Amino acid sequence: MIKRKIKILPGIAACAIIAYPAWLLGRAFPFIGGPVIAILAGIFIANLFPGLITNERINLAEGIRVTSKKLLQYSIILLGFEMNLFNIFKVGGQSLLVMIFTLAAAFITAFFMGRFLKLSGSLATLIGVGTGICGGSAIAATAPVIGAKDEDIARAISTIFLFNIAAVFIFPALGHLMDMSDIHFGMWAGTAINDTSSVVAAGTQWSAAAGNDTALQFATIVKLTRTLIIVPIVLFLAIYTSWRQMKSEAGKFRFTKVFPWFVIFFILAAVINTFTGLPEAVSKELVTIGKFVIVMAMAAIGFNTNLKSLFSNGIKPMLFGLCCWFAVATVSLIVQRYISL
Repeated sequence: MIKRKIKILPGIAACAIIAYPAWLLGRAFPFIGGPVIAILAGIFIANLFPGLITNERINLAEGIRVTSKKLLQYSIILLGFEMNLFNIFKVGGQSLLVMIFTLAAAFITAFFMGRFLKLSGSLATLIGVGTGICGGSAIAATAPVIGAKDEDIARAISTIFLFNIAAVFIFPALGHLMDMSDIHFGMWAGTAINDTSSVVAAGTQWSAAAGNDTALQFATIVKLTRTLIIVPIVLFLAIYTSWRQMKSEAGKFRFTKVFPWFVIFFILAAVINTFTGLPEAVSKELVTIGKFVIVMAMAAIGFNTNLKSLFSNGIKPMLFGLCCWFAVATVSLIVQRYISL
């Protein structure tokens, strides 16, 4: 056990070395984000030095694998410490109907467009959950459950990244064009923009023009509420994936083996943050650590990504992501039109 732990340290350290500058750059440029920078850096290094990961003397492969799988799951648990269940239940009551319809739009579009474009099931699932729930965090939580390949994770993250950047500039401009109120824009941004950092960036732009933080605060809470939908979606995907494997391999279904236990600890972290009076400074630090570990995991995924395989599907993932994104943004506007906030 001790020898195995020592064996994984070089790979974990390599991911941390890549993650740290990516983390700093991501904080300086939040509309891009540390995960995207880390995954690009990992891909660049791995393809520039193709023998680096498999070199037995350096022995990076095992630690990189642990970082991209196990540490990624642990990072999701730490994100639970930014959840205040009281705020989520309050705003969730107002935004629940919009979320239900936008999620349905994302998954229905993903199902039919995935078949039309002949994308792999795991890639379509990752982009679908990334668009419908919460960008990179949803992809990170879903990938180990469905056994996604590193190339598919990289494609999904890249696709979500493109539309995150577009949303920061497009959403505030369209919101002003449609003469939205602060609350309506906050709802739209919170339900239709993929990643939390992009929601905050778009909300900040809107609030700066409005002279108040109403849209920013509402959008952020709606987005965090949307993040909780990871729990039932991951549970469903775990059971569904295992059931399909059981049918194809004529094996026995073992729920305890496929159950994503890290989701339970994610909920537990949210409960602790809500009910125990955990100091805000502590919860923020835990969330920061979790987000940094996600950046490490993305660096690991970049290390394991073959550049040729990454572009093997050409423009299809981008077209697929555009369709899902357009469906979510449009349905959010339509549902808001027929409900009173």
